[in-house]
Amino acid sequence: MQFQTAMKFVANFVQICNSTVNMKRIGVFSLVIVIIFSSCSTVRHEKKNPGISHLKFLSQYAVPFNKEYDNTIIGGLSGIDFNPQKNEYYLISDDRSDKNPARFYTARVLVSENKIDSVVFTGTTFLKNRMGNFYPNSRQDPAHTPDPEALRYDPKNNTFIWSSEGERIVNSEKIILENPAVTEINTRGNYIDTFQLPRQLHMQSTENGPRQNGVFEGLTFDDNYKNLFVSVEEPLYQDGPRAGTGDSTGIIRIIKFDMKTKKPIAQYAYQIDPVAYPPITPSAFELNGISDILWLGKNKLLVLERSYSTGRLACTIKLFLTDLSTAGNINDIFSLKNKPEVKIASKKLLLNMDSLGIYIDNIEGVTFGPKLSNGKRSLIFIADNNFNPLERTQFLLFEIE
Repeated sequence: MQFQTAMKFVANFVQICNSTVNMKRIGVFSLVIVIIFSSCSTVRHEKKNPGISHLKFLSQYAVPFNKEYDNTIIGGLSGIDFNPQKNEYYLISDDRSDKNPARFYTARVLVSENKIDSVVFTGTTFLKNRMGNFYPNSRQDPAHTPDPEALRYDPKNNTFIWSSEGERIVNSEKIILENPAVTEINTRGNYIDTFQLPRQLHMQSTENGPRQNGVFEGLTFDDNYKNLFVSVEEPLYQDGPRAGTGDSTGIIRIIKFDMKTKKPIAQYAYQIDPVAYPPITPSAFELNGISDILWLGKNKLLVLERSYSTGRLACTIKLFLTDLSTAGNINDIFSLKNKPEVKIASKKLLLNMDSLGIYIDNIEGVTFGPKLSNGKRSLIFIADNNFNPLERTQFLLFEIE
């Protein structure tokens, strides 16, 4: 029972009690009051996600390389979400319509005895643009090619939200600028609407705005699906440099959108860690950024940082508990360089997966999983194999403590 409905019921009941002096009715009225407010309290409590103080690694599973399903190649899985009502998972591929049209999969992750027994793919949904067509690849139309990275299911509206990083190619031969996007689709993959992009996130040919392949990697809803949080993978040009080994002065933005208006209503500053290890060859490519986020309730997020250095096949994956309530709203600030007054979200290290002693691939997605046999909740992570035979489509199962 919603709070407003409960209060209306109480008001009507008070009129009945006032019309007659009947102690039995007054007694019933008191009992109803207790039941109503107990019910309201219970409903609000059930909407909260579990707190996390510790994660226990349980199991891993790898999908065979280039496994085929529904005439598509499974790979590049960059985002994962769980629908407990249907006991099914949604997995978005970052295939830029190159091997097959841009798509996400439906799957069952079979867990028993605290172990992932197998992953069974059960459906394929192709993403469609405003015109109702499949998205083109970069050879067909590079300015309108998607770069899918994250996907979340909205049970309130029975729709999906997915993110694309867009494109930024600026050289002497050509300039291609495609803005990143957050898009709402129905369960058949048909376009519904696009979220309004903050002015800081428009692709530009100058060194302002997002970097190529460093934009919208993480999505998560709050408790009531009223707001959507979207994380930028790397610092915008105007916010500071990329992360480096032993130093990170750039700041990443986490954006809060209103689900009803599709407009950005707040942005929060988040300080990333340095790159975990130097590349084998000095000055070679290195990266650290946010690859996914997960809402924990009370303005808290689980933030997944992924670090990679050339020459190392494994990635360093760190999980942080982050509190957005300690950060100021930077929605109206275009550049964060030389802004010491900006309040940054606090973060606390929950787990460095290097400590697990197993090979960890390119982890890019996380979701709450099923309840385990002991009644505790779980987390499931997914790795993007980049369609590379040296990498794995790796699932990781953890117990929440």
